[in-house]
Amino acid sequence: MDLPSESPRSTRSPALKADPYAQLKLLDVQALDTRADQLRHQRARLPEIARLAELSAKRADVANLVRDARIDVDDLTLEQSKVEADVEQVKVRRDRDRDRVEQGLITNPRDLERMNHELQSLERRIASLEDQELEVMERLETAQARLDELTGMLTETEAEIAELETAREEKQSDIDAKLVDVEAQRGPSVEGMPSDLLALYDKLRAAKNGIGAAELRQRRCNGCQLGIDAAELASIKATPADTVVRCEECSRILVRTAESGL
Repeated sequence: MDLPSESPRSTRSPALKADPYAQLKLLDVQALDTRADQLRHQRARLPEIARLAELSAKRADVANLVRDARIDVDDLTLEQSKVEADVEQVKVRRDRDRDRVEQGLITNPRDLERMNHELQSLERRIASLEDQELEVMERLETAQARLDELTGMLTETEAEIAELETAREEKQSDIDAKLVDVEAQRGPSVEGMPSDLLALYDKLRAAKNGIGAAELRQRRCNGCQLGIDAAELASIKATPADTVVRCEECSRILVRTAESGL
């Protein structure tokens, strides 16, 4: 009976031999490496990290608004001081001229008439300046309220950032401790294993999303999760136990166990 022209799902690697026990240990190494990858993924994607990025952007925006609001307050404070100084200056002049009139220091009727007109003009000027002063005070009050609001928002944002940074660091420290433990276990797991087997495994891990070796379990490759037909299983079963078998579909190392269904 002729075999199909396409390649079988699984194939042997006659050039690579490894003790069956070493192949089984490779599953332990894979489990440790998978756990380490999961921990690194978890560490890099803590919810605090995404939230901190959002808050950092918010802090920068609010800080810019605070800066602008403070400039407005400073400008209006200067404007208010100038108007107050102008009011005071005009009042001093009005009081001086009024005192001269009241003390009878101006006797010439024409000069007295001119002085009274001047006093009326000064009163109008004072009223105008006081209206301007009131308008500036109202603007300053609004600007100060805006600055206080933004400053409070910035303070709250920075407090939340500090809290999240503490939570992130605590979680990362916990994950780092687990990583150290996993990595400490890996050393003894690979001790004494064939270097060529480990080299192949590491190469496949780099190319296959972190999975270089998979158990052949219940007639299925646990790497690509595809089932293996009876003819292919028979071929694998006939392969010597010390020969490394590869999944033809995903190229990962297939490790035979008592649960393989051979």
